[in-house]
Amino acid sequence: YKTGGQLSEYEQERCKLDLYLPAGRKDFPTLVWFHGGGLTGGTKHGTGTVAVVRSLAASGIAVAAVNYRLSPKAKFPAYIEDGAAAFAWVKAHIAEHGGNAGRLFIGGHSAGGYLTFMIGLDARYLQAHGLELTAIAGLIPVSGQTMTHYTVRQERGIGKFTITADEAAPVFHARKVTPPMLVLYADKDMAARAEENEYLVAIMKGAGNGSVHGLLVRDRNHGTIASRIAQDGDPARMAILEFIADPAKYRPAQPAEIPAK
Repeated sequence: YKTGGQLSEYEQERCKLDLYLPAGRKDFPTLVWFHGGGLTGGTKHGTGTVAVVRSLAASGIAVAAVNYRLSPKAKFPAYIEDGAAAFAWVKAHIAEHGGNAGRLFIGGHSAGGYLTFMIGLDARYLQAHGLELTAIAGLIPVSGQTMTHYTVRQERGIGKFTITADEAAPVFHARKVTPPMLVLYADKDMAARAEENEYLVAIMKGAGNGSVHGLLVRDRNHGTIASRIAQDGDPARMAILEFIADPAKYRPAQPAEIPAK
């Protein structure tokens, strides 16, 4: 999704995506999906990632599974810039594959959730490609970090648990008007991750944002909240499908309505 003679060897290696297309359909929505791995690892070929994106494609949603540069070879904001470039590529080319370029969503798990937040809340990354945040139909971060990512802190020589919220933090960019957002997190998520997501949702709502929805998924941990999206009947999966069908009408199920599995 990035071309040109100026690219480094590492960019040529990592800046690639795979398109998973729904068979026999046209004018479908597309989800640009970023894998997890703490910004230091992971791949679009991971078993869990492939299972999730194949299952969504089978439900009529195209998925662009994206690789991006990783720390420490690349440092902030390189991986966010890569994610924005991937979205711009999909925006420019999805119609060639039968998709609707006006129904483009961004999502990802863990580090991928962080990238989703940053691309969808800090307009500068898409503006570098001549796009505005209105090009995004919706954001679906799954257990993403909402403070300055701990890998970014470590790149700066700051301790992993020294909480920071500067321009590298999604909460720094919280405001009234954003793309519609479905924020998913687990009841047994990693330390402070659920609370970070709840805080971002609360700040957004406090700012008057009526298009952000938080959904705590019960009986899930940091890994299974993503891996079980591939399973029929999974609460996170159902929420994603409903949100993509119509972000303006989506309303999260109340905790009592969500079955434990």
